[in-house]
Amino acid sequence: MRDRARWAVIPLALSWLSASPPAFAGTSHPGQQRRPAAQRVLWKFAISGDSRNCGDVVMPAIAAAVQKSKASFYWHLGDFRKMFAVDEDIQHQPTYIGKPLSLPEYHQMAWDDFIQHQLKPFGALPVFLGIGNHEMIEPKTRADYIAEFSYWLDTPLLRAQRLHDDPSASAPRTYFHWVHRGVDFITLDNATSDQFDAAQVTWFEKTLAADLAAPGIRTIVAGMHEALPGSLADAHSMSETSTGTDSGRRVYADLLAARDRHHKRVYVFASHSHFYMADAFNSPYWRAHGGVLPGWIDGTAGAQRYPLPQDAGLAKAAETRVYGFLIGSVYPGGRMSFAFHRLTEADIPAPIMEEYQPAFVHWCFAENVGGSLNSHPSQKTDKP
Repeated sequence: MRDRARWAVIPLALSWLSASPPAFAGTSHPGQQRRPAAQRVLWKFAISGDSRNCGDVVMPAIAAAVQKSKASFYWHLGDFRKMFAVDEDIQHQPTYIGKPLSLPEYHQMAWDDFIQHQLKPFGALPVFLGIGNHEMIEPKTRADYIAEFSYWLDTPLLRAQRLHDDPSASAPRTYFHWVHRGVDFITLDNATSDQFDAAQVTWFEKTLAADLAAPGIRTIVAGMHEALPGSLADAHSMSETSTGTDSGRRVYADLLAARDRHHKRVYVFASHSHFYMADAFNSPYWRAHGGVLPGWIDGTAGAQRYPLPQDAGLAKAAETRVYGFLIGSVYPGGRMSFAFHRLTEADIPAPIMEEYQPAFVHWCFAENVGGSLNSHPSQKTDKP
């Protein structure tokens, strides 16, 4: 394992979890009308995924905007690097412009590139990592993933929660959860076609049952890479396999019951599709099979942007050819609202602009779309 000393700027103990609520909730200026308590934002968090292709350009801008928003943490839903070919941003780093990497050389450095260029800009802000299908492209394995990202998968917070749930669970996993101020955040692993397997479903349902029995847990937020089956992006989701369809529907039904029968607030997130979509489960399937959960897809952290699906008009909002992240605002009682924070070329930090040069940064915003990189004929054509 590489020397983690470069991460000394990040506190090993996440004391933010036990901190008192911010003092701003009850303050106002003379003559200023105070919001009703139920409308006051208590805290925030940020979420997005899919930072391959141009993530080394886009993610530092996301980090700066998330920090400015005063979010408590950032949650990445997977697909850090391309892995089947060298990412365009790496190809345009000064070191490699005149000395292209071979694929084996790229595989050796790709995840460290993600750490250095995409995670390090967050500084001391906690970051949670979900696993995507591109993390499982050969020669990588789940064991490789856990070893490489153990710093983020086995934080004191996650380790304490894991051992509280199961004292025998000494090793980190690719699926996990943590509780923050009455909200349980659940990260699921559907990075390969055999997921969710029986062990993960059992773990999820045990975790959910504990939430349902806990009066202090008012809200459940589930995040994963591929959207659960039946979404408006169904063609590029867990519905692509029979195991994914069956296990994903079971998880969706469990979450639906948590909301409708147990009166918990439930929100569901995914990336995988490289666009932004709100109300992603407002589909004919779920309207006819139990109900619509509040759901979002946000795969806009740097990956090649995809066309919107045919049923995108049923979504509350849907955009492509954009980069950004979702900012979640949490209110008294556990209610949440979400807004998409869009980035522009002007948001790219000056050091990043200098390293990659304005022409390539512009290419990321204008031409990193649609499954074709014809404006860069030396680059391999992309694929989902």
